This record gives sequence, C-alpha cells and structure tokens, in this order.
Amino acid sequence: MFLMHHAFLLLGLVTLAAVWLGPLPELATRAFFAHMLMHMGVVAVAAPLLALGVAGGALDPVPRAPRLFAPIQASVLELVVVWAWHAPALHHAARNDTAALVAEQGMFFVAGLFLWLSAFGGHEGSVRNRSAAGVVGLLLTAMHMTLLGALLALSPRPLYGHVEGYSGLSAIDDQHLGGAIMLLVGGLSYLLGGLWLTVRLLRGATLKLEQQA
Repeated sequence: MFLMHHAFLLLGLVTLAAVWLGPLPELATRAFFAHMLMHMGVVAVAAPLLALGVAGGALDPVPRAPRLFAPIQASVLELVVVWAWHAPALHHAARNDTAALVAEQGMFFVAGLFLWLSAFGGHEGSVRNRSAAGVVGLLLTAMHMTLLGALLALSPRPLYGHVEGYSGLSAIDDQHLGGAIMLLVGGLSYLLGGLWLTVRLLRGATLKLEQQA
C-alpha cells in the first residue's frame, strides 16, 4: 500500500509536469483541443492521482479539517470554476495572456484536487460516510463535465468567436475535438472514481455483515 501511494503521487507529479512544462501551453494558444487536454490533464488525471497518493497518509489534509472537505460542496465549487473559465471572455483571456492561463490552471488544479481529496481522503474510521458523499460529488461532476463536453462537441457553430482553428482544423472541428476530449476523459474519470468509491462502500458493508454474523 505504501508503494502504491508513492506510485500514485509520482504519476500525478509527472502528469502535471507534462501538462505545464511540455508543448501544450504554447499549442493551447492556437488549438482549442490542446487547451482542453491541459484542462483534463490537471483535473481528471493529475488531481485524482495526487489525491490517491496522499489519502490516508501524513500529507492528507482531510483529517485536520473534515468539515472543510465536503465532497458535494467541492463538486459545486469545481462546477463554478470550470464553467466560468469556459465562458468566452475568460477563455479568450486564458488563451492569449500568460497570467490568465496561470490563474485558470491554478484554479482548475485547486478545485480538482479539493474535490478528489474530499472524496478519497480521511482516516479509516471516517471513510465510509465520506465515500458515500464522495460518490454523489464525483457523479455530479461527471454529469456537468458530460454536459459541457456535449455542448462543445455537438454545437453547430463555434462558441468562441476568437478561435481560428489549427493546422487544417476548422474552428468548429477544433471545438468539437475539444468537447470530445472532455466527454471521454472528464466524464470517464469522474465516473470511474464514483464507481471505485461504490465498490469500496459495498466491500465495507459486506465485511461489517460478516463480522456481525
């Protein structure tokens, strides 16, 4: 278990480095799909890996402030952050201004990590109740990620007038590709997280019944 936690933590840090220090930030100024890859890499890949890496360990902040880390409220916070930064004005700023991109990515990371820690963190004694709320929080997030991804992927016209398209892609094709990435990576990540917590809850309930028998 100790090695698994360290593996998750390392993979999360490597993912963040790849997203922020690789070619994506420069490419994202010209390609909507690259911007979406950055978004999903932070909230749906790096954040859950980092949360799993610290959950239950010395670095886990949840036991020190359990009321602060409430999964459903954290899900609402992420919804507000994600949808706000996909509004045309803020999205345009993040695509064209380094400070705005740093602010966007920082808020995505904090909101994503906050939610995943709220769902998976805490000591063993509090895990069952937190897992139940975590299932709801993650599934709510999967729903709004799917809704936003579908809006981007199925819109008949570009939602961002400043987007020109990239390397042979028209603006609408670029947007559709970005929406498909959100649907696939975002929806699947949060859905799998909710299912993982559901399995953990069922195992805990089965074990409790066996102990009582």
